[in-house]
Amino acid sequence: QVRLVESGGGLVQTGGSLRLSCAASGSIFSINGMGWYRQAPGKERELVATITIRGSTNYADSVKGRFTISRDNAKNTVHLQMNSLKPEDTAVYYCNADIITLRFDADNYWGQGTQVTVSS
Repeated sequence: QVRLVESGGGLVQTGGSLRLSCAASGSIFSINGMGWYRQAPGKERELVATITIRGSTNYADSVKGRFTISRDNAKNTVHLQMNSLKPEDTAVYYCNADIITLRFDADNYWGQGTQVTVSS
């Protein structure tokens, strides 16, 4: 059984910062790509940022220069540092990971989501 658990969401004012964390646990052999997605009310889920096992990153244009994704391969964690937050960043943020289990099954996993609310 593999689980992704997010933490760090909350309420912040415009211009503020938050740091999201996601920890993967369970029968994990290795984790390839990891990332963060978000879904605002009435909108589709969208990519925020991704990071490969070697640390190559990719960001949505809307967050470039404000958000930073990082990971700790030894701890099976991924983080999202969010600075200069705007009201339009308000959404549920989901952690995502491509994981190979100890049975050598490869699958894509999602966390349960954490709410980020930016007040104007």
